[in-house]
Amino acid sequence: MKHPSSRAFFAYWNKKRGTARAPDRADIDPAAVRGLLGDIFVLSCEPNLGFPFRVAGTRVCALAGTDLKDQSFAALFTDASRSEIEEITTIVADETLGAIAGVTAVREDGSKAHLELLLLPFNARPHTPVSVTGVLAPFDDECGMLSAFTLTSWRYLHQPEKLLPRAIRKLQIARGLMVYEGLR
Repeated sequence: MKHPSSRAFFAYWNKKRGTARAPDRADIDPAAVRGLLGDIFVLSCEPNLGFPFRVAGTRVCALAGTDLKDQSFAALFTDASRSEIEEITTIVADETLGAIAGVTAVREDGSKAHLELLLLPFNARPHTPVSVTGVLAPFDDECGMLSAFTLTSWRYLHQPEKLLPRAIRKLQIARGLMVYEGLR
């Protein structure tokens, strides 16, 4: 993660999740990330609607040039990137796995702007709608309204594996086969 907003929000999200794969939506306190709210958004996980925005920060809305509430997140992207961003967002929600992406967009004057996109899942609860949160932040503060968002690179943020004692690791690998060291 390169953008300070992405790093700060990920650190907060990671702290709130503790040992779980993701925090609950209710665990995220907007007051705790007050300085980042302009870059933060929440998406509803409805792939057939293009993952509509539930909430979008003022800076994210300014980048798109419109209020994004109930608008399609995937529609911000070019046709070439749209299916890829839909797939990434689906995996973030279904697999409870974060993702970070590099994005370029076109400014009103035709030049390119570079942004960072962070997508993070919430813990799925029965009888509650599934949603994803994230950050969309430009590297240049004065980029104005943008269009034609294009994915340039992306990767998933895998959970670090816990270190297990050597004996337990051997048992997990063997699965039913017991190996006794040092005996003849």
